Amino acid sequence: VQLQASGGGLVQAGGSLRLSCVASGGTFSSYSLGWFRRAPGKEREFVAATKWTNGVTYYADSVKGRFTISRDNAKNTVYLQMNTLKPEDTAIYYCAAGSGTVYLTDRTVYKYWGQGTQVTVSS
Repeated sequence: VQLQASGGGLVQAGGSLRLSCVASGGTFSSYSLGWFRRAPGKEREFVAATKWTNGVTYYADSVKGRFTISRDNAKNTVYLQMNTLKPEDTAIYYCAAGSGTVYLTDRTVYKYWGQGTQVTVSS
């Protein structure tokens, strides 16, 4: 499975962006999908995930209520809608896919990773 993330950019605080991640190869509908991010000088951290079996979603506390993960199996695409962006959301955002259904906040669960897309939020 290959993942291609896009949609990053520069936005002012309070603004919105929608990230997209298109998958090729594999059976997209059978993968749990996640978004992670890595801010400068920090470890890669969990942002959001959706379980392939029932569509249940999970969010980091820092983005809950502002970000929404969704998927379109017909387009082999997972999205991350980001609203009310803050400067601390500045990071490289990565999409990931894996066949697991538990511990979806753990990056080791995911086998496939996209190349990342830069999101910069100015104050």
